[in-house]
Amino acid sequence: MAQYRAFSSTAEVLGQSVLAIVGGMENNRVRALELLAEQGLTPMEPHRWYAQQPVLDVFRNIFERIGPSTVRAIGRKVPEWAVFPRTAPGAIEEALQALQVAYETNHRNGDIGHYRFERTGPRSGRMVCVNPYPCDFDLGLVEAVAEKSRPLHSLRVRVEHAPGDCRKRGDEACAYAVSW
Repeated sequence: MAQYRAFSSTAEVLGQSVLAIVGGMENNRVRALELLAEQGLTPMEPHRWYAQQPVLDVFRNIFERIGPSTVRAIGRKVPEWAVFPRTAPGAIEEALQALQVAYETNHRNGDIGHYRFERTGPRSGRMVCVNPYPCDFDLGLVEAVAEKSRPLHSLRVRVEHAPGDCRKRGDEACAYAVSW
C-alpha cells in the first residue's frame, strides 16, 4: 500500500479538508486551484464529499511539479482547515491520539487507513500513519498537531521520520518519532 493510491475506490474526503491544499499553498492559491481543477475538484464546496483518489492525484502532482516542502506545508495547514476535535492546551498525547478521530471525521466509505499514537517514554511517542497520503504530508500534519498542543513546560517539539518503513518506498506505513 504505497502513497497516492486510495485503499478503497469508494473512499471520500470532506471538501473542507481538501481546502487545506489551497491553505498550504497560500503564496500560490491560483496554482492550487488549477491543480484541483485538473482533477475535476472545482468549485470546491466545504460540506461536500469528494472521491479520495482525485485528491491523492493532486498531491502526486504537487509533489512532482512543486516539491515535497509544499506537500509538507499543506499537511501543516490541515488542523486549521479540516474538522478537528478540540483538545486541552498542552495535551499533546490527547491531540495526537485525536488525529484518528479527525481522520474519520474528514473521510468516509471503505478502507481509509488510520493513525495510531503510542507513548514511548515520559516525553516521547511514535505516530504510525497507515493511509494513502504522502509521507511529507503526514510529517507536516503531525508536526502541526504536536506543536499546537505542546505542553507549556516544553520549549519545542521535535518530529522526525522514524527508521524503518516508508510509503515513499512502497511500504504500508510511515512512523514519526515525536518528542517534547
